[in-house]
Amino acid sequence: MGAQAASPCPQRALALRVVLDTNVLVSGLQTPESPPGRLVRAWASGRFELVTSEAQLTELRQTLRYPKLRKRIPKHVAGTLINAIKAKAAFVKPSLPLIELPDEDDRFILGTAIAGKADLLVTGDRSHLLALKKIGTTRIVDPKTAVQLLGVKGGR
Repeated sequence: MGAQAASPCPQRALALRVVLDTNVLVSGLQTPESPPGRLVRAWASGRFELVTSEAQLTELRQTLRYPKLRKRIPKHVAGTLINAIKAKAAFVKPSLPLIELPDEDDRFILGTAIAGKADLLVTGDRSHLLALKKIGTTRIVDPKTAVQLLGVKGGR
């Protein structure tokens, strides 16, 4: 038999693994056309693999219960995101980094990125996390940069 013909569709490259910090997920629900909103939609449509942990899911649930956010984000919208994360995201047990952090609450999100071998950690935390720029092999970027890196277009 001869060589096989080349496939008309090249195999899809492995999806990037991305951690979206809780502040990015919440911002995405509040402002769907913003870079965080575009990232949430891009994940939901399969553009990248979302990496998370039970600790982050707990933080997200608690954050979405704040009265200020309950006024801005309808309960069914929050519930839809939580259910989608539970069904489609890759869950890992955070590998807590042994570095000093100004905000110890950031440790689990960094640990999630490390344990999940994430390519990107996307955060709006300008004062602490973004200043690190990288942890292990994970780049730490803001939502606008992530949109550019992932080639996420605007609009619906």
